[in-house]
Amino acid sequence: MGNTEEDYNFVFKVVLIGESGVGKTNLLSRFTRNEFNHDSRTTIGVEFSTRTILVGDAVVKAQIWDTAGLERYRAITSAYYRGAVGALVVFDITKHQTYNVVDRWLKELYDHAEASIVVMLVGNKTDLTQAREVPMEEAKMFADNNGLLFVETSALDSTNVEQAFETILKEIFHKVQKQKQRSSQSNTVSLASETLASAAPVQTEKRPCCVAL
Repeated sequence: MGNTEEDYNFVFKVVLIGESGVGKTNLLSRFTRNEFNHDSRTTIGVEFSTRTILVGDAVVKAQIWDTAGLERYRAITSAYYRGAVGALVVFDITKHQTYNVVDRWLKELYDHAEASIVVMLVGNKTDLTQAREVPMEEAKMFADNNGLLFVETSALDSTNVEQAFETILKEIFHKVQKQKQRSSQSNTVSLASETLASAAPVQTEKRPCCVAL
C-alpha cells in the first residue's frame, strides 16, 4: 500500500563515541547487519546505519552514527551530535586508558548534545575477559553515579549487543512518551472541545520524523 520506507512511527538518532579501536564500528555492524569485521582498518569520515525495531506497539527506526576514526584527530564536530537523542560511550575492558577518558567523552557529548540525551556506558570486548583491565563493578558504579545506563558487550560473539541498543531505544521511547503525555495534559483545556466534537479514532501518522527530547 504505502511506501515501506515510511512504515515507522519514530526515528531516533543514536551516536557512538569513545576512543579509536574500542569496537564502535563492529557494534554498529553487529546490530544493524549482524556482521563482524576482523580487519580493524580505520575509515575516516562519519558512517551511519539503520535498523527498525518494535518498541511496545510503536515502530522505531534507529539511526546509529559512528565516528569512524575521527576520534583520532579530534575532528568530531557539533553536527555529529545534532539531533541525537541517545549515545553509547564505548570503552575496551582490556585497555584501562580507554576507560580513563570516558569523562572527557561525556563532557564533549554534553557540550554539544541536548541535556536530555539518554546515555549508556558500554564496556566492549568481553570475549577477551582474560585480559580484562577494567573491573565490571568499577564501571557499573561510575555509570550509576553519573546517571548512565550500563552494559558489557562483545561485538565479536554478539553478547549483549542487541540488549544494549534495544535498552537505550526503549529508554528514549519512554522518555518521548512521557513528554507527549505532559504536553497533552497541558493542552487539555484548549483541546477539550475538539476532542468531544470528533469521535473518529486518530491514527498515528507514520512518516519520517526526528524526535528532540
